[in-house]
Amino acid sequence: MKRLILATRNANKVTELRAILTAAGLSLELVGADAYPEIPDVKETGVTFAENALLKARTLADTTGLPAVADDSGLCVDVLGGAPGIFSARWAGRHGDDRANLDLLLAQLSDISDEHRGAYFACAAALALPDGTERVVEGRLTGTLRQTPAGSGGFGYDPILQPDGETRTCAELTADEKNAISHRGQAFRALAPVVRELLG
Repeated sequence: MKRLILATRNANKVTELRAILTAAGLSLELVGADAYPEIPDVKETGVTFAENALLKARTLADTTGLPAVADDSGLCVDVLGGAPGIFSARWAGRHGDDRANLDLLLAQLSDISDEHRGAYFACAAALALPDGTERVVEGRLTGTLRQTPAGSGGFGYDPILQPDGETRTCAELTADEKNAISHRGQAFRALAPVVRELLG
């Protein structure tokens, strides 16, 4: 069985991608980056989600000699010109401080009325092969930002994004419901046929 490495040390992301690729009919051994402790953390120096995803996938493929998949994602707010965008995870200054990021964004939008609170989650998923072959696909989940957080599921900005056509926030959806419509789910489902084409 061919091995595919996912550029994350997050076990939940590995499980999520494994389910998506299996549902797409791919039988691959999928492992997270924690299986290769020698791999350095990649600095996300790109200016787009696609560039950052490719940086991570390329580093893994080059370091291990195996095909690698990576993603980069974030929240893009219409009235902020697409920000926080690639800075979503460190919007408040410290990387991964979900609560601080959420609080800062809500404060910045405090005087914005509901009809102008459009936003979307974006995700770029990249596949890099050791021979230099690379592919990137993207997914998007559009919605509206709530004035206050709701729900205890998910992470990041999930408690304030209410997807179009939904009455609940992403944090109020079950994991299966969220995966079915999420930006990450869309991107990885679009990547599955590419993986099949290039890896067999």
